[in-house]
Order: sequence, then C-alpha cells, then structure tokens
Amino acid sequence: MTLPVALSGSDIIGQAKTGTGKTLGFGLPLLERVTVPADVEAGRAAPEKLTDAPQALIVVPTRELCQQVTNDLLTAGKARNVRVLAIYGGRAYEPQVEALKKGVDIIVGTPGRLLDLAGQRKLDLSHIRALVLDEADEMLDLGFLPDVERIITMLPAKRQTMLFSATMPGAVISLARRYMSQPTHINATSPDDEGTTVKNTAQFVYRAHSMDKPEMVSRILQAEGRGLAMIFCRTKRTAADIAEQLEKRGFASGAVHGDLGQGAREQALRAFRNGKVDVLVCTDVAARGIDVEGVTHVINYQSPEDEKTYLHRIGRTGRAGAKGTAITLVDWDDIPRWQLINKVLDLKFPDPAETYSTSPHLYEDLGIPAGTKGVLPRAERTRAGLRAEEIEDLGETGGRGRRSAAPAPREERPPRTPRQRRRTRGGSSVEENAVASVPAPATEAPREDAPEPRTPRRRRRTRAAAESVAEAAVAVAETPAVKPAAEATEPVAETKPRRRRSTRAAAPKVSEAPAPAAEAVVDFQTVAVSAPAAEPVATKPRRRARIVKPADEVDFQIAPPSEPVTESRPRRRTRAAAKPKADVATAPAPAEEAAEAKPRRRRSTRAAEKPEAAAVSVTATDEAAPAKPRRRRSRAATAVSESTEG
Repeated sequence: MTLPVALSGSDIIGQAKTGTGKTLGFGLPLLERVTVPADVEAGRAAPEKLTDAPQALIVVPTRELCQQVTNDLLTAGKARNVRVLAIYGGRAYEPQVEALKKGVDIIVGTPGRLLDLAGQRKLDLSHIRALVLDEADEMLDLGFLPDVERIITMLPAKRQTMLFSATMPGAVISLARRYMSQPTHINATSPDDEGTTVKNTAQFVYRAHSMDKPEMVSRILQAEGRGLAMIFCRTKRTAADIAEQLEKRGFASGAVHGDLGQGAREQALRAFRNGKVDVLVCTDVAARGIDVEGVTHVINYQSPEDEKTYLHRIGRTGRAGAKGTAITLVDWDDIPRWQLINKVLDLKFPDPAETYSTSPHLYEDLGIPAGTKGVLPRAERTRAGLRAEEIEDLGETGGRGRRSAAPAPREERPPRTPRQRRRTRGGSSVEENAVASVPAPATEAPREDAPEPRTPRRRRRTRAAAESVAEAAVAVAETPAVKPAAEATEPVAETKPRRRRSTRAAAPKVSEAPAPAAEAVVDFQTVAVSAPAAEPVATKPRRRARIVKPADEVDFQIAPPSEPVTESRPRRRTRAAAKPKADVATAPAPAEEAAEAKPRRRRSTRAAEKPEAAAVSVTATDEAAPAKPRRRRSRAATAVSESTEG
C-alpha cells in the first residue's frame, strides 16, 4: 500500500503493526529515488544530479535500530550500489567524517550525532530530497522533538517527508501538520486480525512476587520448543542484575542497556543474532524495531509503562508470520498500571492469576516439563556464551562501559621519572645534604665534582643563637664540674629562639657575669644553676615564649594569693613571668635548692615549681622581695633592676 504513493513523491504517514515490514516500506522508495552512477550511465538521470552529498535522510531514535536499518538498506541496495552510512553516538567521529568525504547517498542516524556533524559543517544537508522519521512517536517520548525540529529547519523546503510507526498519538499528527504537505495516512491491517496486537502471538499474564521472579524466569526459559528469548526490564540496574543471575544459573545471557558502552551493546546483539547467546536481557532501548530471526519468547520481567511500550515489546516475537509467546509478570504494585493497559488494548487479562514458580498452571500453560528446577542442567549448556563474541573497538567517545579498552601491560609502559625534585631541603636535594653532612675521610682527596657543603638548616634558622652557643661553651668550660648532659641539651635549646627581643636583651648578661663557684648539675628533668650562671638564664625566656599556653596558669602560680588576678594579654604575661627567674638566678642558693628550682620545659611544670623558687629567693636575701611579678612593668625597668641587683 505504501510503495506506489511513496514512489510518486507524496508525503506519507504510515502506520502498521510490529513485524509487518515498515523498514522496506520506506526503504525501497528511497533506494529508487536516489541518483547513482548507474542511472547516469543508463540515461535515466542527468549528470548534474549526481552528487557526493547525501540525498536521503532517515532519523531513528536508538543506535540499535540505526544499525539494523542500515544493514537492511545495504542488503536491498546492493544491485544499484547505493552508499548507505550509519551515523550515531558512541562511535569515533573520524571514520564517519571520512565516509562523508568519500560520498554518501543515504544517511541513517540518531538526532544527537546528526546535529553534531551538521554543526561542525562536516555533514551537508542541503541536497536532501527525502526525509523519513522512523518510530516518530518514540522520538517524541524520548524528548527528541526539539532536535528533530532543528534538523528539519536545515533541510530544503521542497522535499518528501514520511513518518512511520506502529502507534500514532496526537503529537505525531500535529508534527505532521506543521512539517508535511497534504500527507496521506496509510493504516495497514490484516482482514482477519482483530485488535492492536498480532494474532500469532500468544499472551500470558501472571501476578508474581518480585522475589520469586528470577526462579520463574529460569523455569520459563526451560519450556519445550523455546528458541531465542528476550527479557525486558524497566530499569538498567534490574537488567544488569537479571543477566548476571541467569548467567550464574547456567544460561547464556547478555545485557543491552544504557549504562553499557556502544561496543558492549553491539557485542551482545551480535552474539544474540549469531546464536552464541540465547537470552537477551534489555531495557526499552531494544524494544523498538529490533528484528532478530528465531525469537520465540518475550518476557516482560516488569510491567511496561504504557500500552505503546507493551505493543513494541511483544512485537519482537511473532514477526513476519511466525508464532511467538509473550509472558508478562505483574507485581502487586503494578496492578493498577496493568489494568489501564488492559483496558486500552482491549485484552482479556483484567485480573491476572496469582502465580509462583511452583504453580501447576504455569507448567501447563507454557509447556514446562515436570520437575524442572531453576538451574539449567549441565548437559543442556551448549551455547558458547557472551565471552565468545569479541568486542569491536569503536573508539567510543563516552567514558561509560569501556570494556574494550584494555590497559597496557606493565612492561610496555614507559618508565616514570623519579620525583626527586620535590624532596629538597633549603633548595638542595636530599643527596647533596647527605654528602655535606658526612665528612670525608682524611686519607681521601676531595673530589672535583663533589657538591659544596651546605650549612645545616638548624644553624641557618637561628643566627642570633650562634653567639649564645659560643658564649655558653666558654661558660661551661670555666665551670669545674658539669655533667655531659648539659653540653648535649643546651645547644639544642638554643636552636629554638622565637622571641628575639628577649633573647638579645638576655645575651649581654651572659658575658658580663663572672664564672660561678658553685657546681652546676645538669639533668634531663632538672638543672641547678648558681647565681651568675648565664647559660640557663639566657635560654629561659626563649623557651617560655615559644610554648603557647593560657597565661592564667602561670599567673595563678606566681602571683601572691592576696593579690587579685586581672585579665591581660598572654604576651605581656609571658614577659612579666620571666622576671622572677632573673631574680632567682642572681640570689645565691645551695645546690640542693637550686636543683629543685630548675623549671621544666613545659609551662605547666614550671608553674608548679615556681612557688618553691620564690621561697628560696626570699630566704636567701631580702633583695628578691621587689621581684614580685607586675603585669605592666616595662622591659627597660626590668633590665635596670636586674643590673642593679647583679
């Protein structure tokens, strides 16, 4: 019915049931209307009509349908040598661009990639004489209407437009009124076929529980006479899960859904067509137009969204006059949705029977042998499986599901440069510092290429501490008995000056003070220093200033109980807290009491020991009484008092 109208150049709205040959209904007129070199040689067309730009455009909603339509047109156009090219996403751009440069007669593509190439001016649509929208209602449902309208605006105004689909909602009719000129609506039905579904397809609907569905499907797949089977799910996650479960049960299964890369999707379809896989679990991306010979069973694992989806799903079987079986498993939550579908399609299953994997009527309806379990026997596992089909490297542009790109072997990877430049100390590498820190033996001559020794970082950080270290060495040498621990610990303490003002003010006092006659006992915990001992006194303010702790603890320990404690800034309290130490150091004290008066490095320890030091200073001499800490005493006054007392 379509061929004479389409060959005359009129616009057509074609509607027919699934599996009745709509692809060749618009494909044969396009193959006849394009101009090829054979027409010019035979004199049927003028040479100026021959062009390398595409002359016909077919827009389809899914990639799988695009590939299938392209293969059908290539098979039908072999005699005339018609060049047909498939353009869809998920593949590399370069092969498609190269094919366009060589010349194409008919293009089959999805809207997204067509707009991409047209926007890059790699695809010339100015010579299109015929436009076909296959599965037009599906493109409207998937949100392709804006893209389709943009494509139509790029085409010449004088062209032939044809719309084909199994269902024609009102939106498709409105689209036809806007972009078509006096279209002819052709609805092809068989005289003995009633309703909207194909008569050769036997339909069964069961109310099943979601936890029992995998077991039911496994037993349905072992029915007598079962060939290839397609299982439709509503979500991508469910499709992947069911495919994995069936594979564990012994079935050769594959999956097709949107989360897979294009290479994996085509691998599953090729394995399904070649017979290596006999169960294909897919979402609705494979419900439109997929034509595989030998599909006997279609199982709706989840209830479809609407009546159109139901028609296209069960239309994958019972095609071209063959018989098929359609089974729908409806969950309790999907009963209202199914009742709407049943009412619209005028089916006979308003209230499906409650069915489980052990129900006797399930075995009787579908011809399942008695005693069948949910695991395929090993003797019947004869299919090669999905892994037997190789994955084609398509140069996929998306990052999802790239299973074909295997990582390079470890030995083939280029060696990485060691990250040595980050391991530096003061601008030099670690190796240079190591060489500089280790002195060369006396017997070895210095190498010419040896790196210049660098000053250790600890000495460079504290320049002011260097003078104090030298003076401390002189003072310790004059002391008759000093433990070796003092020589080891005091230089380390000198390397941490933070308060430079207090350090510089305390340094001159070390050189002016005479050597003490008392013995200085140095220990890890406590250090007893005589009155003129300069080294520990000079280092105490720096140690106290470096440790940051609340000043309240120090003030409460130093201040007399009768004096109220006023709040002030921590910095001023720290400086004021250093005065009693100088006074305590100037007062002569016995070695035993001085050992107890040595403050710990941590502020809390010093605060605990300061009352004892104050008591020692008071009993030793009356000059320590004016040394009570005052909050706001200036540094100059402190220096004057210390020099006077000294």
